Amino acid sequence: MSPAATAHSQSNTSQQSAVPALNRPAYARSASSPTARNATVHPFTPVTGPSVWYADQYKHNTEHIYDLSSEDVGELDAAVAAITRSGKDIQHVTKQDFVLPKLGPKLVGFREEVHTGRGFQLIRGVPVDRYSRAETIAAYWGFGLYWGKAVSQNKKGHLIGHIKDLNHDPANPNTRLYATHEAQPYHNDSSDIVALLCLKNAQSGGLSSWSSSMAVHNEILRRRPDLAPVMAAPWYMDRKGEVPEGKQPYFQIPIFNYFKGGLSINYSDNYYHLSQRHTDVPRLTQQHYEAMALFNEIASSDALRMDYMLQPGDVQLLNNHTQLHTRAKFEDFPDFNERRHLLRLWIAPPVERPLPDAYLEIYGGSVEVGYRGGIKVAGFKPTVPLEAE
Repeated sequence: MSPAATAHSQSNTSQQSAVPALNRPAYARSASSPTARNATVHPFTPVTGPSVWYADQYKHNTEHIYDLSSEDVGELDAAVAAITRSGKDIQHVTKQDFVLPKLGPKLVGFREEVHTGRGFQLIRGVPVDRYSRAETIAAYWGFGLYWGKAVSQNKKGHLIGHIKDLNHDPANPNTRLYATHEAQPYHNDSSDIVALLCLKNAQSGGLSSWSSSMAVHNEILRRRPDLAPVMAAPWYMDRKGEVPEGKQPYFQIPIFNYFKGGLSINYSDNYYHLSQRHTDVPRLTQQHYEAMALFNEIASSDALRMDYMLQPGDVQLLNNHTQLHTRAKFEDFPDFNERRHLLRLWIAPPVERPLPDAYLEIYGGSVEVGYRGGIKVAGFKPTVPLEAE
């Protein structure tokens, strides 16, 4: 069995759902049909187009996976070597510095697939096993230059984030779960695109899963249309202590954001629950709890959920407006240097959908295409750390 087939065949028992079998609607494209732009969305009606997918479309084929060729890797090696020789600070390296004559257009094509197509892409074969950490960072930064502008991922200003268990207390409400070994619930990140590059796997666990949030939306309309208006109303989200100057430690944004003929979904239930620690935030209602339970149930169902155990050198590229992702709990190796380790990019691409002003709070104070997204607090300084911190 191929590595891809092996990865797809793995089950995530912690995410098995009691959702009745979901039949893929006729409007969901087949895996063999050409990718096309998603259609105009009318509020509280089903979304159509390639971003509405069900797991059976991709579990048994590899059309969403691209394996880097020897020619691709050769171009990447040459670009990394050129940057290393230049001595240029990595965050000041531009697309013009990082020349990928044939691979570059492919990377742009993957970005467009994520933007207007199915919303996700896997790339395999980045030679992280023979690159130094600095070379790996350079290669990954170079990939990102073909996707857009990297934005800050935390109050430290990290433009490349390190996903690693740093022994942070998951019970602390200000802990970002990516710095622990605990499971991360289904969520979107604070950027148009999120990319993950796997450097090392855990000793066990750590399965990555993702689902189409557009398909979740449609299933909620089918099963509980009364909850759709609840999800299109503002929800309070906690900032986990990463508070911009002059702002409250919480903010409001809907889950279903209908805007200018599109639908963008923003979801992270643990942030909704955490908002309840603030006495001036209204209490969640029974409808809120029912909406979260149904959303999680559908997103994690066998019908919608894609599972994939990322291997060293694999890159996962996701659209945060149309896709949701999650990670299972894992057990690490005792040696800190051998722990599960991924690199993350939050990307503002030069071409994207318009977003309503509700995104100003979660997108660093801007909804301008190409510049929006990320976490910006007083005194933050953009940086690209070589190690997790």
